[in-house]
Amino acid sequence: MRLRRLGQFGFNAYCALAFFFLVAPILVIIPLSFNAEPYFTFTQGMLRFDADAYSLRWYETLAEDGQWLNALVNSLIIGTAATALATLLGTLAALGLASPAMPGRALIMSILISPMITPVIIIAVGMFFFYSSIGLAQSHLGLILAHTALGAPFVVITVTATLAGFDPTLMRAAASLGAGPVRSFLRVQLPLISPGVFSGGLFAFAASFDEVVVVLFMGGIEQRTIPRQMWAGIREQISPTLLAVAVFLIVFSVLTLLLVEWLRRRSSSAALAKSIS
Repeated sequence: MRLRRLGQFGFNAYCALAFFFLVAPILVIIPLSFNAEPYFTFTQGMLRFDADAYSLRWYETLAEDGQWLNALVNSLIIGTAATALATLLGTLAALGLASPAMPGRALIMSILISPMITPVIIIAVGMFFFYSSIGLAQSHLGLILAHTALGAPFVVITVTATLAGFDPTLMRAAASLGAGPVRSFLRVQLPLISPGVFSGGLFAFAASFDEVVVVLFMGGIEQRTIPRQMWAGIREQISPTLLAVAVFLIVFSVLTLLLVEWLRRRSSSAALAKSIS
């Protein structure tokens, strides 16, 4: 028992150290964003916890800077539109792949998730030449379509995993009661797979909101998103305003993960209740 407890303590200590090693660089950004001085390091006043060493000036600058606000609006517009398209197309693709009559499912699945495996720089170069040839480079529509291609694989994977636990007899039961294919999908199948659909949509939105490489190739000045503006801020003028933006992105990521975990638990609870019944 002592050896087991010692091993458990060592394992927990190792996990805690690994977690601290991964999270510490992110957590350091939060106090640095309240630095009253235009530095990316802790000042002596901050180390002494002097009240005058901390300030909200960089958050105020962020709220008053038109470039950052325009980048935020672009990120929300492009991310929302790309998420809607990726969720729709990814869900339809997952439904088709779930059908046993679908030929070449493994090959099609590999092609659909290839944007997750292929280096982003290769995808960005290919998209730039393709969209430039059809006149969609440096446009909101071009970025929306490009981000849709990057976010759809997340929806395909999550919805496919959810459909693995779906009972197809429910669709046959709905058909026997007179429901058509569309009504059966909307009233029976969609409510049951909605956690997977929402989870995939969240991942697609996060992928679009954080993406910078494709925007560097395809976006112009009017299409600058938050990551693109952060990249420009690092190259053109180094300002602690970047740290304030990073804090908002950290909060957004944490909220997204919490929402995905809540959806996962809801899906697990529904599956457990179904198995009990």
